Amino acid sequence: MTTLQTRRYHITTFGCQMNKADSERMAGILEDMGFEWSEDPNSADLILYNTCTIRDNAEQKVYSYLGRQAKRKHSQPDLTLVVAGCVAQQEGEVLLRRVPELDLVMGPQHANRLKDLLEEVFDGGQVVATEPVHIMEDITKPRRDSAVTAWVNVIYGCNERCTYCVVPNVRGVEQSRTPEAIRTEMEEIGRQGYPEVTLLGQNIDAYGRDLPGVTPEGRHKHTFTDLLYHVHDVERIERIRFATSHPRYFTERLIKACAELPKVCEHFHIPFQSGDNEVLKQMRRGYTHEKYRRIIDKIREYMPDASISADAIVGFPGETEEQFENTLKLVADVGFDQLNTAAYSPRPGTPAAFWENQLSDEVKSDRLQRLNHLVAQKAAERSGRYMGRIEEVLVEDQNPKDKTQVMGRTRGNRLTFFAGDIKELKGKLIKVKITEVRAFSLTGEQI
Repeated sequence: MTTLQTRRYHITTFGCQMNKADSERMAGILEDMGFEWSEDPNSADLILYNTCTIRDNAEQKVYSYLGRQAKRKHSQPDLTLVVAGCVAQQEGEVLLRRVPELDLVMGPQHANRLKDLLEEVFDGGQVVATEPVHIMEDITKPRRDSAVTAWVNVIYGCNERCTYCVVPNVRGVEQSRTPEAIRTEMEEIGRQGYPEVTLLGQNIDAYGRDLPGVTPEGRHKHTFTDLLYHVHDVERIERIRFATSHPRYFTERLIKACAELPKVCEHFHIPFQSGDNEVLKQMRRGYTHEKYRRIIDKIREYMPDASISADAIVGFPGETEEQFENTLKLVADVGFDQLNTAAYSPRPGTPAAFWENQLSDEVKSDRLQRLNHLVAQKAAERSGRYMGRIEEVLVEDQNPKDKTQVMGRTRGNRLTFFAGDIKELKGKLIKVKITEVRAFSLTGEQI
């Protein structure tokens, strides 16, 4: 067996930004344990799949990846196989029955405990860690995948009970980190030279509800808005983004803070899921399409140019053609800069999965196509406003399709390409004049 010093690890991450942030923390723990990163999973001694269960195909993918490595383990018994994340939480022991070669199955709440869990494995155990725990503070130094933009978790879990969503079952109840811990992590990120931070929460507007303290006016002492004021002046961080917001808790006070604080980017990600009130009620979302529209109007009142992105589901059980058209109407009226769309897929253990009024795959895919067509049309109209403008772009990488170009994002989160040398420009904020607009990206020239 290779000595622990030279053991190599590989992590494959599926799913959302929260998972990416969890993977970076787990990579940091493995490197503290003396593991080295391996680009090639087949030359790694430890393979970790950080999984997602939002859609069925994400889950199937995990099983196919796992099958390949389980075979490898028969000839290399020292190989350590770990499944982390939401599929691990949801399937638990079942995963071990399906893939007995697995060494460790761990839910997302256990990411910071990876070292202790692996020590049990190296002592000869086969470990399942899916019980609810209080999340340990983020004490590890993540191995961040980007050199330009860093994720910072501010709240874990979710207390909402949307009828289609598996997240509360797999990520547990809301647990907010303290403002001090978040600021300390951001100061460290600033020292490491990251110009941009994205604050993450499954439902970021719920931040602080579980922390003690009330103001004289009777509101929670720690809200997400207060947190933005608390961390805004961290040195060397130039840009702050955040996701994901929930229309039920989104306040004018937050919009005002974003308008006032120069580092906070003018970009809001606020899922609406459906444009029909009856469907929203069935989904248990806790707002109406009228309330959603008022939020967007309020954002545009304070920041006329703000970018708005969202998530939408088509083909929810029982959705009629007329109800679907209400979603199209909302999309046409709001004009989103970007919209993540999905056809409803039943998730294990969620109420909607058991309803009888499921729609056919044909209806779902027809509606998805029609919605995507409208989304592209509206995004192209929204992109038009950038033509000829000068935008500040944070350079992240080389354009993989054209090595003479670099790419980065505007404050409004539009992907932008322009000619330049990545060695010279990576991580810099560059003024770019926009010369070409497309639905979801821009091209320009450096000024």
